[in-house]
Amino acid sequence: MITYEPVIGLEIHAQLQTVSKIFCGCSTAFGAPPNTNVCPVCLGFPGALPVLNRMAVDLGVRAALALGCRINEHSIFARKNYFYPDLPKGYQISQYERPLASEGVVEIDSGGRIGITRVHLEEDAGKSLHEGFADSDRKTYVDYNRSGTPLIEIVTEPDLRSAADAADFFARLRATLVWLGVNDGNMEEGSLRCDANVSVRPADAEALGTKAEVKNLNSFRFLQKALEYEIDRQIELLRGGGRVVQETRLWDAAAGETVSMRSKEEAHDYRYFPEPDLPPVVVSEAQVGSIRAAMPELPEVRRRRFTAAFGLPEYDAAQLTQSRAAAEFFERTVAAGAPPKSASNWIMGEVARALNESGRDLADPPLSPERLAGLIALVDRGTISGAIAKDVFEKMVGTGRSAEEIVAAEGLTQIDDESEIASLVDRVLAANAAAVAQYRGGRDATFGFLVGQVMKSAGGKANPKRVNELLRRALDAT
Repeated sequence: MITYEPVIGLEIHAQLQTVSKIFCGCSTAFGAPPNTNVCPVCLGFPGALPVLNRMAVDLGVRAALALGCRINEHSIFARKNYFYPDLPKGYQISQYERPLASEGVVEIDSGGRIGITRVHLEEDAGKSLHEGFADSDRKTYVDYNRSGTPLIEIVTEPDLRSAADAADFFARLRATLVWLGVNDGNMEEGSLRCDANVSVRPADAEALGTKAEVKNLNSFRFLQKALEYEIDRQIELLRGGGRVVQETRLWDAAAGETVSMRSKEEAHDYRYFPEPDLPPVVVSEAQVGSIRAAMPELPEVRRRRFTAAFGLPEYDAAQLTQSRAAAEFFERTVAAGAPPKSASNWIMGEVARALNESGRDLADPPLSPERLAGLIALVDRGTISGAIAKDVFEKMVGTGRSAEEIVAAEGLTQIDDESEIASLVDRVLAANAAAVAQYRGGRDATFGFLVGQVMKSAGGKANPKRVNELLRRALDAT
């Protein structure tokens, strides 16, 4: 039986985080009433001339540099001609023969190196609305608010060899774009979308198979599932004596399968023409140097630094660099005096839980890194126990007070005096003779019960290590 391997390339459309559209001053804000963020330029009225948004170029260059691309000093816009109701001009202003950037590379966790063919600027189309109207069974409505929204399209080489690697690459790319402030990462609102080109070929073959394009995948999970299904579909088709046809397919999440949408156009079917109303885009070496100098440390670089400089485990470093806000919160906590591993544990534990409950993120943290470091210091000094620290943390989040203020006001300082704890142990042993007898009879599990009783009698403030030592000493005494 022939063994087949998949060959996958991705085309990712990322909305640039500009206030206005790419060729006019209309707002890019999401959620406005239909057809309110529009003007003669983005609606394609005759005689309305486009003017390029400088910020869109800068953000496109920033993304391309992060992907290891060569920035082309000159790039040109073209008209991509096709008919669709949500395309008001009858063409889309994009880049084709001379894109903004090209020839990049990204490494993924599996060790693969994924080539970046091109990064180019373009405008988005409008949005066709098929549901939510009383007569939507007979009509389609069009909202042109998105028309003219600035995008970059990132096209990879067909270097991916599994659905899992494709999902990993997409996730890594999203994290990078959000980290740089290029894209907000909101796939539900359509600001980040992925199309996948997939074919299969005999494992020892060099020629590519016939590809199918799977459109508008807006989650890592859907991308992986759609590719897994499509790979299996093509292999089954070939093994059954059939052939794969070039087409565009859609992912039906409810059915768990891809479905045919239309036969796939070739590039020449789009009829690209030079855009006469826009001059070439010129990106000088000085401009590239300025953008490069202003870029933050990239997530993969920071992840490696966290393991090398702070001694963090790979897992911790990966979690803390999932967002720039989390990485910077961690570094500020450490700079305020917290041991790196303790800071990591608290951020991934109690801080993450508080964020989940409140629906916030570390761009708007529930407490400052300096106050978190102050709480950790109290635990490290033995002033409060770890259990008390969690209660203090809750009160810090709820009241805005510092850990020191809460501990002082509520008398939460940890009991560490040996004689005081020994007295508590004696009282607990006297009150729980049956448990003591069970422990001395070989039931070690009762030790935990007795520890709990001592901590309860101390109001949770006794030093747990000291409680364990003194309790075991008393139980083992004959």
